[in-house]
Amino acid sequence: MTGTQYLAVDGGTIAYEVAGSGPLIVLAHGMGDSRAAYRAVTPRLVAAGHRVAAVDLRGCGESSVGWPAWSRTAIAGDLLAVIRHLGGPAVLVGHSISGGAATIAAAKEPALISAVVELAPFTRKQSVRLGDLRVKRFRQAMLRLLGAGGLGSVRLWRSYLDVAYPGVKPADWAERLGRIDSLLREPGRVKAMRGMGGSAPTDAGEQLGNVQCPVLVVMGTLDPDWADPHAEGSAIVDALPSGLGRLEMIEGAGHYPHDQFPDQVVSLMLALLRPDDARA
Repeated sequence: MTGTQYLAVDGGTIAYEVAGSGPLIVLAHGMGDSRAAYRAVTPRLVAAGHRVAAVDLRGCGESSVGWPAWSRTAIAGDLLAVIRHLGGPAVLVGHSISGGAATIAAAKEPALISAVVELAPFTRKQSVRLGDLRVKRFRQAMLRLLGAGGLGSVRLWRSYLDVAYPGVKPADWAERLGRIDSLLREPGRVKAMRGMGGSAPTDAGEQLGNVQCPVLVVMGTLDPDWADPHAEGSAIVDALPSGLGRLEMIEGAGHYPHDQFPDQVVSLMLALLRPDDARA
C-alpha cells in the first residue's frame, strides 16, 4: 500500500490509495461510504496480479468537501482524472451511484476504460410501482433511505445498512459501522451523501448505449434497494450494446455484495478480465 495520495481536480481534491502492480483496476464506492468498502477486495485483486487504486468519492472519506455538484457525471470526471494520473487504461469498478458513474466514464473516454464492473448499480431512471412496496426488504430500505436523505440522519443511515447487509455481516462489522459513523459526523460529509442521494441516474442511463467495453453487472438476490434486483440488472444489460453486458446474481447478498461475499465478487471480476482462464 502507498498510503493516502491526493489528486487536485476541478472543484476539490480526490483521495486514493494504490496497492500492487500489474494492469490497473480502479475501485469506486457508493454514497455515504469510503474506499474502505473495498478493504476485502483489494488484497485479493493484488494477489491476482493487479495494481489496484481505491478512491474516495468527492465529499467522502479523505476527499475534500464543498463540491458544486454530486451527479454521476461529476463523479465520472473525477474517476477519469485519477485514471489519467495513474496511467490508464483501467478496469473501472463502481458500486451503487458509482456504477452509473462508471458507465458514463466508459462512454465518454473509451480509450481509458478497458472494462466496467457495476456492483448493485443505480444506472437507470428509477420508478416505484405499487406492488414493489409489498416487498418487505424494499419497503424497509426505502423508509430508512428517505429518512437518512431527507433528515440527514446518520442513525437512519446505519439502520439502512443493517437491512442492506442481510444475513452475512463482515467479521469487522462493528468496526466498519464505527468508521462510517465517524466519517459522516465530519463537517460536510452528510451534505455529500444527501447530494448524491438526490442525484437522479438519468445521465448514466442515457450513456448505456454508448459504452464500448465489456460490462459485468453484479446484483445480490436480496438487495433491498430494488423489489426485483434481477429485473434491474437485466434491464441494464439489455440497454447496453448487444453482447457487451453480462449479469451475475449472488445468492443471499444485499446491496454490498463485494463486502459480504468478496471471494465470489473477485472471482467474477477475474473471469471477466481473463475469460480464457475461466474456461480452462
